[in-house]
Amino acid sequence: MGRFLNGLFWIGLLLAVIVGAARLVAIRWWQVPMDDPILEASIAPTLRGGDWVLLWRVSPPKFGALTVCPDPTDESRVVIGRILGEEGDTVTVEGTRLTIDEHEALTETACPPFKIADPTTGSEIEQTCDMEAAGGTLHMRGNMPAQRQALALRTSRKVGEKKVFLLSDNRAYPYDSRNFGSVDRSSCKETIFFRLVSKAGFGDEAARLTYIR
Repeated sequence: MGRFLNGLFWIGLLLAVIVGAARLVAIRWWQVPMDDPILEASIAPTLRGGDWVLLWRVSPPKFGALTVCPDPTDESRVVIGRILGEEGDTVTVEGTRLTIDEHEALTETACPPFKIADPTTGSEIEQTCDMEAAGGTLHMRGNMPAQRQALALRTSRKVGEKKVFLLSDNRAYPYDSRNFGSVDRSSCKETIFFRLVSKAGFGDEAARLTYIR
């Protein structure tokens, strides 16, 4: 029995060292802010405020990756967006439609509808969802409710030197490079790649231990 407990101790110690080293060098866990309704609306349906996520720190975020960056207009905030434009690209967004250098991003399949709180009124809004192909992967995209279709203005921008264009997964309620312009690539250092649990805890089966694309 003593030998068994001793073995468990050393296994636990080894795991703790591995996790600690990984956290220092490769990953960190972070909670998505819950006090920013604009940010919360913009990241749906992929994430929700209060989610605990893992961030990859070893290599810079690639095209198509969901990344967290400092807000270029307010140092006290962060922005979460998908890199869908790099240096020299021309990114055009009209409603949910995305075109990069005249190549339109395609949608593959539908995903379950979801609800958000309107960041202006606080009222509950239901949106539809589909899967968009960009950067070699499929990611969820929130579509435009009928009442916002008329507000969908066409935006077209060329990405500057050493910049990236961030686009919100929620195209109806975005907070992205259409608001604050392209951002310095060097400011976006971490990729969101895994959700541990939501703010509801481990009992929220739909949002626990999920890979973020």
